[in-house]
Amino acid sequence: MSTIGKNIKKFRQEKGLSQDKLSKLSDLSLNTVVKIELDDTPNPTIETMQRIAKALVVSVDDLLKK
Repeated sequence: MSTIGKNIKKFRQEKGLSQDKLSKLSDLSLNTVVKIELDDTPNPTIETMQRIAKALVVSVDDLLKK
């Protein structure tokens, strides 16, 4: 799992969100969220990262940190 995927999963779980709920909050498909967390999409677009960060109330930098 990539750093991005691990961080998204960590923040999502800390906030008590399911992958489905995160997908709805970020206006992304459930499949997209699952693939990013599993590293099937290791380099999501900046727009996707911004949507996820906004939904998780964190910065994109937080998602990228090791």
